[in-house]
Amino acid sequence: MFVAWRDLRHARGRFVLIGAVVALITLLVGFLAGLTGGLASQDVSAVLGLSGDRVVLQQPASGSPSYAQSTIGREAVAGWQDAAGVDEVVPVGIVQGRATVGAAGTRGSDDAVGVALFGLEGVRSTVGALAPRNNDEVGLSAGAAHDLGAVVGDTVTITGTAYRVAVIGGDAWYSHTPVVAMTAEAWAAADRRLGGSGEPSLLAVSGTPDWDAVAERTDTAASTPLGSLGALETFRSEVGSLGLMIVMLFGVSALVVGAFFTVWTMQRSADVAVLKALGASTRSLVRDALGQALVVLAVGIGVGTAAVVVLGALAGGTLPFLLSPLTTLVPAVAMVVLGLGGAAVALRTVTAADPLTALGSNR
Repeated sequence: MFVAWRDLRHARGRFVLIGAVVALITLLVGFLAGLTGGLASQDVSAVLGLSGDRVVLQQPASGSPSYAQSTIGREAVAGWQDAAGVDEVVPVGIVQGRATVGAAGTRGSDDAVGVALFGLEGVRSTVGALAPRNNDEVGLSAGAAHDLGAVVGDTVTITGTAYRVAVIGGDAWYSHTPVVAMTAEAWAAADRRLGGSGEPSLLAVSGTPDWDAVAERTDTAASTPLGSLGALETFRSEVGSLGLMIVMLFGVSALVVGAFFTVWTMQRSADVAVLKALGASTRSLVRDALGQALVVLAVGIGVGTAAVVVLGALAGGTLPFLLSPLTTLVPAVAMVVLGLGGAAVALRTVTAADPLTALGSNR
């Protein structure tokens, strides 16, 4: 690393420039990753918060299962409840609705807040903890309580029926709308008022049955909560487009770093040839070049990651931003790996350098 450190000190301006570029790309990647995580959380946190080993959706005659179109009939529910190896079956109803604070007719439609109505009996899960005990009560997620400006004991009107707020819990979102939990019976009545059948949308099943056999017998599809997210249309479109942007930024970072170090190594070709003529091994020169790249990447990515943490903490109150190791450390490590991969492209000049060049054989 002797030559590499001297290069870093001698050409500080060039290395500061490439470090600044790496820091900006890291900021873009980290901030986009945090925004993607925040949007995904506001889309599926309620689904991931359900209890059960598998989420069971209706299997349509053609196409893939969909949360929006799924309806589980009584025969399918009974089929899962009677299946060998099943420990628990929790029917869950999901429908989009609107809610207002106060008794019916006391507030205008302008005060209505879009909510996701979940109907289920109390189970140990994020959403199940919101489920009330009585049909005339509801449980509000933190987001629903904030949007409605409601507290425990207030009256909330949904589909023309008044309910008392029994509990306010943690954050739970479905398709970017906050969750309001109801009893299964109250949810079925609300779903019928909204034009539905009152039948549950999905089943949260726990146990160790033959999942494929029971699903085929009941015309349903069983998958893990994480694997079922593909059945949520908004999740696929958002994560797919934002994920593509992140991948493209990773590619840009590798190209930028690779191009910089390719040009830089070509300019050092005479110095590399001198070092080889003095007896330096190719292995030590490769280590020197990659070590130099690693120093620049570490400084630039460290500055960019610190900026992501600071800006993410500031933006968390106004934007759906998720600040976690998955959105900060993972992109940083990926940037280091891809940056070194780009720098490795420049090693051809190092490995192919001819010591005779330093002795003037080309003159």
